[in-house]
Amino acid sequence: MSWTLRVLALLMVVLTAVAAVLGVYAWRALPITAGTLVLPGAQGSIVIDRDAHGIPTVRADSLRDLAFGTGVVHAQDRLWQLETHRRIGSGRLAEALGPAALETDRFLRALGVRRTAAAQWDAMKGEARDTVLAYTAGINAVMSGATRARPPEFILLGLPLEPWTPVDTLAWAIMMAWDLGGNWTTELLRLRLSQQMPVQRIDQLLPPYPGESPPVGADYAALYRSLNLSSAVRQAWLDLPRRAPESGVEGVGSNNWVLAGSRTNTGKPLLANDPHLKLSAPALWYFVRLESPQLKVAGASMPGVPGIVLGQNEHIAWGFTNTGPDVQDLYIEQLKPDDPAQYRTPDGWAPFESAQEIIKVKGQADVSMTVRRTRHGPVISDAGSGADLFDATRPAYVLALQWTALAPDMDNISPSLALQATRSLPEFVAVVAAWKAPMQNMAVADRDGRIGFVAAGQVPLRHADNDLHGRAPAPGWDARYDWIGWVPPDRTPRRIDPADGALATANQRIHEPDYPYFISSDWALPYRQQRIEQLLASRPRHSMDDLAAMQADQKSLATLELLPMLRQARSMHPLAAEVKPLLASFDGEMAAQDAAPLIYWAWLRQLSAALFSDDLGSALWERTLGRSFFDATVGVMARDDGSWCDDRNTPDVRETCGMVNDLALTRALDELQARLGSDVQRWKWGHVHQARSEHRPFSRVKALAPFFELRSPVGGDTYTVNVSRVGLKPDAATGELYLDEHGPSLRALYDLADPSQSRVMHSTGQSGLFFSPLYRSFVTAWTEVRYLPLWARGEPERRLRVLPRTD
Repeated sequence: MSWTLRVLALLMVVLTAVAAVLGVYAWRALPITAGTLVLPGAQGSIVIDRDAHGIPTVRADSLRDLAFGTGVVHAQDRLWQLETHRRIGSGRLAEALGPAALETDRFLRALGVRRTAAAQWDAMKGEARDTVLAYTAGINAVMSGATRARPPEFILLGLPLEPWTPVDTLAWAIMMAWDLGGNWTTELLRLRLSQQMPVQRIDQLLPPYPGESPPVGADYAALYRSLNLSSAVRQAWLDLPRRAPESGVEGVGSNNWVLAGSRTNTGKPLLANDPHLKLSAPALWYFVRLESPQLKVAGASMPGVPGIVLGQNEHIAWGFTNTGPDVQDLYIEQLKPDDPAQYRTPDGWAPFESAQEIIKVKGQADVSMTVRRTRHGPVISDAGSGADLFDATRPAYVLALQWTALAPDMDNISPSLALQATRSLPEFVAVVAAWKAPMQNMAVADRDGRIGFVAAGQVPLRHADNDLHGRAPAPGWDARYDWIGWVPPDRTPRRIDPADGALATANQRIHEPDYPYFISSDWALPYRQQRIEQLLASRPRHSMDDLAAMQADQKSLATLELLPMLRQARSMHPLAAEVKPLLASFDGEMAAQDAAPLIYWAWLRQLSAALFSDDLGSALWERTLGRSFFDATVGVMARDDGSWCDDRNTPDVRETCGMVNDLALTRALDELQARLGSDVQRWKWGHVHQARSEHRPFSRVKALAPFFELRSPVGGDTYTVNVSRVGLKPDAATGELYLDEHGPSLRALYDLADPSQSRVMHSTGQSGLFFSPLYRSFVTAWTEVRYLPLWARGEPERRLRVLPRTD
């Protein structure tokens, strides 16, 4: 045998051995889903049946063991996801991921998520406490006795398994409130903009809700000038959103609507819900069915938290959308000139509460930081470098955040567990009165035929003479900016059994203009809501299939606002003539296979940049591209506002809005030609507009991303019912434009007449192991807006019996 053949033979042996080792590892890493497991912590026998899609039905004789079983299936299928949830809530990412995650850890430690969760756990009592303990025991039983091999992320990052704690559960609940809440970044943006433009102009860039006027208030630009804020302060504070986990992202919202029996072909209510959240691999949601003598419920659970968050029991169905209340206020706290351990209050100087945090950093020395708290809340500027604190020539300030979710008595676990067992709409409304954060528009229907929605959550009351209205950072020493109480829980917006038999929310303003309490000034634009109302009004009665078609709808009413302007654009680009007919026939249908949606968004991106980037400056413009500035763009073009259309960088030329419009089309065609070639017939929206379910952390590792990350071409945009958010900002890792990273993380349709017809789908699959066929098994169906039965049908594919350890 020649040396070449010997080397090839040896290579084949090595490759075969490696493949065998990997195969054995993959088999061992998969969960045990059939047979019997004896686990510490179970009190009775628990049966876990899984269907062909990996959706478990957990059956137990007690609610306590039902929670334990939920912890078991979460740990079996989503162990790495649980680890990421724990590390985010604890500010321990750098310990696993290295220095790149240090800034996020610093922010989370300054915010004090885990310290708050510990205080909330100390305050939790009763059945909710017992349930969290049982759920925690279920997770830990799997890690200690039923995990044959760690998931690959643990191995690749060299991490051990650690016990889950109840504080981890509460910390993750706070982080979900963070993801869904917050206008703190908008407050910071107003502060930054006030350094270079008057408030009136800021109100044009960040306009009020359509049909409303900006609130009459303080000239906060003059206020901040009077404080003599240093440039170091302004820069450090503006940098905080970059350090923080995302929150309050434009386009993160949801749809829900509910129809009374008078409006359905079954004679009983139908309810639809699709929460729009960050797309992740695996999905945020995990389907599970829970059955005990006291409870029968099915729906979407969230690994890290016990119970069903969204779903249906034998009596009711419910679904949430984000209300988007203003429950965060930033406070500028002044340091005492001769003692920086104190800050100014209405009653004089007071000491900070302070604590030391030690952050472990993989591959580097530990980092120590001091975190502080004022009477308003944590000093989030402590997440920065510290250079913003002292300047011998100016007063020194720090920035504190007050937020409802950081209250030590905050407990959403109790009402969440209680609502999944409610038997009627009135009972549901009574239970969610205790809900605090994040505030949600909760649509509900019961089998008696009643429908309604209630915005449940804690909203602060502000002084009548608070002239900042929570829109910009306030002086912390001025008592008129303090919160003075809460909107009464029975006075939050709601509608019960409307005469027309239909209710819908899509993050739009949910109350009438004469509503007596302030909820928010940052409602989502109403295009999705308007489209839902159009579709609901299109026929007197609807079926489940009609509701499914609505969830698939890709007509963008927002596009129709600016489409006439795009059609008027004149360009000398060689492809302009070929593009014109496509735009002439375009009706706002954002189909993945069409070119017109792509041309429209490329033009809109260029138009927005031409209108606003010169006024903001390139650095600030790049920082603010998480926003679309769509409403500002509509306003400028409708007013033909030359003050925005004129380019400040060309003082010798006075640009008109028509000139800017023409230039935007030319630049858009340049961009698309460079990216996709000169054959316009081959341009497709779905080529660049892809739903990306990001894996933490391996989406950021080029060699690993193809294995862990999930992608699919999608239509729609930020304003379609079948939402797929369009970002103006290039992806940080790849430079790609128009990626969809926020969309319908879950779709659900509930039939109150025949629950067997209820159907659901989420964006990835049940497993968190990338080599499992259940890791990506839902992606195609989710993209095509197809569903699975909510309730189990037929015999299970796999049955696992969990028995208590008796020693």
